[in-house]
Amino acid sequence: MSYIKFFKGIMILSLFTLSACMQNFNTSSLMKNNQINVDKNTNGVVALKEVFDSSVEKIPTLTAVGYAVVSSQPGRTQAQKRLMAIRSARMSAMRELAEQIHGIQVDSNTTVIDLMVQNDTFRAVVKGVIRGAKTVRINPTGKDTYETVLEIDRDMMVALLKSARNT
Repeated sequence: MSYIKFFKGIMILSLFTLSACMQNFNTSSLMKNNQINVDKNTNGVVALKEVFDSSVEKIPTLTAVGYAVVSSQPGRTQAQKRLMAIRSARMSAMRELAEQIHGIQVDSNTTVIDLMVQNDTFRAVVKGVIRGAKTVRINPTGKDTYETVLEIDRDMMVALLKSARNT
């Protein structure tokens, strides 16, 4: 946390130094026009200061997209397959949200014999609780695919991370 305060201090000091340099440059004899509009320079400095003063803990809303193919879903009718594809696309988006919030665990194993790779396996595991995800949209993309977009806001994400750390 002290690193962030140190960085902010350096940036503010740099801004004041730059504004002093700009004023010296504006008043020098290199400028053809002697009329100076100081308000333009100070507005830029104020805008930059607001950006650097903003809280680092402002986390944006996370968005995840999931896709599923209709024809590969189980079901007797096309309508059932379509509903299953929508459900599958939603679960895929949930998995992506879990990856973004909780991370992904990757296990791998490589077998080498006589300096040649014989077997190489990877396994990825996503584990986490997702609560409060809102469905933004469900769209058919193409003839045989559905897309589902989910989002989760900062407050819900913080609550999920707190509950994950307590268990």
